[in-house]
Amino acid sequence: NRNWAAFFGTGIVATLDDFGMQGQLPSHPDLLDHLALYLVDKGWSIKALHRHIVTSDAYRRSSVLTEALAAKPESARLLARFPRQRLEAEIIRDSALDVAGVLNGKMFGAPVKPPQPDGVTESAYGKPKWQASAGSDRFRRSIYTYQKRTAPFAMFTTFDAGSGEACIARRDRSNTPLQALTLMNDPMFVEIAEEFGQSIAALEGDATTKAATAFRRALTRPPTERELEKLVTFHAKHDSWPALARALLSLDEAVTKN
Repeated sequence: NRNWAAFFGTGIVATLDDFGMQGQLPSHPDLLDHLALYLVDKGWSIKALHRHIVTSDAYRRSSVLTEALAAKPESARLLARFPRQRLEAEIIRDSALDVAGVLNGKMFGAPVKPPQPDGVTESAYGKPKWQASAGSDRFRRSIYTYQKRTAPFAMFTTFDAGSGEACIARRDRSNTPLQALTLMNDPMFVEIAEEFGQSIAALEGDATTKAATAFRRALTRPPTERELEKLVTFHAKHDSWPALARALLSLDEAVTKN
């Protein structure tokens, strides 16, 4: 049920943290049973379960809200369209690193400290300093980010991640101006945009070709003619691929599962 919720935003049993008498009944009990039996049949392989879910017709549907679907309030719950939702904090960071081509896939080891605004941790007890990790360690996956309960990593908090004080089954998703400011101005995202922009600048081809490649890498789809025209105009005005990369990584579509 929680794996299903990770992909669709809502579980088959909506109360992820309560399967008991106080929880809600499953919307599709046969589907829940099917997934449970499939997981057992595949030797408890979570990877196999994920593949089964993402190759389903339900997961591959468009998130576009048509007039016909808008007239049916139950269409979202019945997955007549894909439920558009913002990515979780750690995935936003990791996807940006991957788009920029700098994601460090190293496994295991000590926690690391990615860049973040000055003074964030100094509000905690003892006023500890945050010294960002050097080299490729600052680009390691978010699961390895050092966490201090009294001063959580700023970007994670902004995008509704837990503080680490307790295990939570479900996260709330908010949409605030601070999230947009973080994507544009957080030192970590500025650095990622610099790396992304430099990789685009190093490509062969003219500005149109490079802009189309950057768009495809950031949003996983080719740009329309109108979008491509705006990208080329933006680059000509600012004459900077990191600036274009920064704009792309800040788009709502870049942090949203469509």
